[in-house]
Amino acid sequence: MPQRVLLVNDDAFELITLAEAMRLRGINVVGEAHTPAAAANLFKTLLPEVVVIDAQFDDHRGISLARSMRQTIASLGLVITSACPDLRLIGLREDDIPEGTQIVLKRSLSDLNALCDAIPDSIHALQRQEERQWVNKYASRHEKSFLATVNQLTDVQAETLRLVAMGMSNGEIGRLRYVSEKSVEQIVARIACHLGITPDRSHNLRVLMTNEYNKWIGAPRH
Repeated sequence: MPQRVLLVNDDAFELITLAEAMRLRGINVVGEAHTPAAAANLFKTLLPEVVVIDAQFDDHRGISLARSMRQTIASLGLVITSACPDLRLIGLREDDIPEGTQIVLKRSLSDLNALCDAIPDSIHALQRQEERQWVNKYASRHEKSFLATVNQLTDVQAETLRLVAMGMSNGEIGRLRYVSEKSVEQIVARIACHLGITPDRSHNLRVLMTNEYNKWIGAPRH
């Protein structure tokens, strides 16, 4: 018997499209929620076996909601979808993700195989008490190469990149993190080097870094 699956995503179009596509694949989608209230009510009423939730649901509160659901149903399988290959880039901590959770990069959903496989895998992984796992076996060679690069960023570098993309100056970042502006400047230079971004007079380094950041968190590029 297919697992009872609850989908949680605040992008209404993506939610409906994904739900219909999954049903066509034989996935037993019993509910769809696009608001926190709807998610809470459907979870309580339907008692799903697996919840598929977007990491950026409710202004990046998807992981917190997933944790609270797991606390209610200890055997709950969790699948988190994310447009970003490294949750640190959107200010989230992977250490907060419950064990057994399968994290599926949205770029891997072109044929839904990654997501469909992750649903039963989330239950099996929990039963085996495995750690969270990124599902990237359907990613392209280029995507896997970038994933390897981003994952090598230190926590400080990942957070600094996020703050740069938010438009903060080196001075502002330094005051926020209680370090000197010079230290921030050095960290920014290391991040650029790590991502293969070469500054020149015709391109602003911070703009190039922000463009790269936006590309990989799934934000539209202008």
